[in-house]
Amino acid sequence: MGRPAMVKKLRSERVFDTSVNLGLIVVIIAAVLPLAVVLSASVTPYAELLRNGGYSLIPKAFTLDGYRAVVSDSRLQQGFIVSSFITIVGTAISMIASVLFAYPLSQPRLPGRRGFLFFAILTTLFNAGIIPTFLIVQATGLLDTVWAMIFPTAISVFNVLILKTFFEGMPSELLEAARVDGLGEWRILLKIVMPLSLPVLMTIGLFYGVGQWNTFMTAVLYVRDQSLQPLQVVLRDLLTEVSSDAPIEAGAVVPTVTYRMAAVVLTALPMIVVYPFIQKYFRHGMLLGAVKG
Repeated sequence: MGRPAMVKKLRSERVFDTSVNLGLIVVIIAAVLPLAVVLSASVTPYAELLRNGGYSLIPKAFTLDGYRAVVSDSRLQQGFIVSSFITIVGTAISMIASVLFAYPLSQPRLPGRRGFLFFAILTTLFNAGIIPTFLIVQATGLLDTVWAMIFPTAISVFNVLILKTFFEGMPSELLEAARVDGLGEWRILLKIVMPLSLPVLMTIGLFYGVGQWNTFMTAVLYVRDQSLQPLQVVLRDLLTEVSSDAPIEAGAVVPTVTYRMAAVVLTALPMIVVYPFIQKYFRHGMLLGAVKG
């Protein structure tokens, strides 16, 4: 390859890299800017918003009245407790069920493996619908209980297929050597498969956790008891009730915009706090985990 061709290739690669970087910068701005506006509006007094003619990215005045009103509301406190229970218990149940479903499907020796896999995939194509599902939940006695928001959506076939594919990629020699040493399938799953699958387990756990924290429709359909409503439903009810000239339960007059934005920030905060602690596992591959033992 001559020098002119090499220079042309380097130039085209530089243009491509620059285009990709500019595209990423645009995506980052599009993702971060709305979050920054919401955070800014949640701490900006309503009079300041009116003076600026709308939302301001950098507030000139500062207030925590919206956060005080949200935190002091007893309904939001109860909703936070319910959502925390659903997220922790529901994610644990979903992870256990998904692993116990995905691991056997990843084993070629499982009798009827193709049939189980077929019916699992079939559920992603056809849904029974809202009314049949409601009748099933009613018949099982789950209505007006927290379990009605956990069991109907406990297993995601998409997540099961991700786990199954990951399990299938493990070295078969490693599992066969464990079987030769006398380990049963339960011990293989707990002692070998699970430690090596930590990255994908944390990823799927995050998917389940975010889904459980954002529980809304199942609560609307299956739960009428106000004390069992999760945070998202309580937040929806409060935002439809609040007005700019009506005092919130905290005892202060809090404008609608400030209150809404503060509620949005506090609702999203737990997932934002948890994510950085889970993200570090995404970078670790299966082979790295096997070398470190």
